[in-house]
Amino acid sequence: MTQSVWGPVRQEMSDLLQSHPDDVPAVVDQLTKLQDILGRVPPLLQENPLCDFNKLYLTITESVLERLYGGKFADPAFLSRLDVEFAARYFDALRAWAGPDESPRCPRVWAGLFQRIPGPDCRPLPAACAGVNAHINFDLPFALVTTFDHLGSDPIDDSDQHHDYLQINEIFAEAIPGLRRGYLDKWQLLIDTMNGRLDDWWQGEAVDYTRNVAWRNAQKLWGMRHDMSATDKERAHLDRIASDLGKLLLSPLGEFLQ
Repeated sequence: MTQSVWGPVRQEMSDLLQSHPDDVPAVVDQLTKLQDILGRVPPLLQENPLCDFNKLYLTITESVLERLYGGKFADPAFLSRLDVEFAARYFDALRAWAGPDESPRCPRVWAGLFQRIPGPDCRPLPAACAGVNAHINFDLPFALVTTFDHLGSDPIDDSDQHHDYLQINEIFAEAIPGLRRGYLDKWQLLIDTMNGRLDDWWQGEAVDYTRNVAWRNAQKLWGMRHDMSATDKERAHLDRIASDLGKLLLSPLGEFLQ
């Protein structure tokens, strides 16, 4: 599996995934190195669909780091820990996908994107959206639970942590226009210009809604965190829902809608 997926960058990918970032600067560093490696995976190289998502993820994480340095968060310890826990799930999925047979199973939603790495090619915007779907709809609720458990607090609405969490929506809103246009072809840019800010608006609304659902799912998981059977059942449920959405995003219909 490893050789067929990563080809000539197999050893570099293996070495990179040995690291487990423990703070936000380390997450940014690992995502930056990963971006370089993904851009050299044959046969698609920089057209690699995971490259499209990783570029978006790196941009958002760099903005989070800027706000942390700028003292913008009421509870920086919470945001820092959440960023680390969140990234860990992405890196864990990569390890599981190209790891030995006895390694933990890669979540279905991530496998749906990873299996497109060797082709067939898919458009950059749907690929990036499919990665966002996997990371927010599946990874984020569990990252929130482990973060609150580590800090000894609870996921309470209107708390400092919740308000900091919602600040990330603002980062997405600021970054979406430039990122989205970077994924578009010339003819798509023409249509985008004709639509004005409509596309930016609805995609921003979609991010707000999706991250709100992730917060609600985290609260649900928090209530059952000591019941491993119920947690595993909910994990499989969220993976199935996100996987079905990922398939739609990567389908011809999904590409057309975007």
